Amino acid sequence: MHGYTDRKDDYTKRLRRIEGQVRGLQRMVDEDKYCIDILTQISAVTKALQSVALGLLEEHVAHCVADALAVGGPEADAKVKEANEAIARLVRS
Repeated sequence: MHGYTDRKDDYTKRLRRIEGQVRGLQRMVDEDKYCIDILTQISAVTKALQSVALGLLEEHVAHCVADALAVGGPEADAKVKEANEAIARLVRS
């Protein structure tokens, strides 16, 4: 079981809402809407995706990494490395 399993429905709903926002962006471009309005919506979508990513990361650290640390050994080292790499990817984006 993954750390986010208990909140899976919440994440699915949020991602569907984001999907709708992206479709709205496509419509805005198709309808030649004002550039700044499109950029504002892109910012909102980006923040929404970042929020989902941070939630998933929090769940991963609280469950997967914490469980691996409790066991210790190479698996714990691998989970910590994996989490650090995920954080680095999020910071770069």
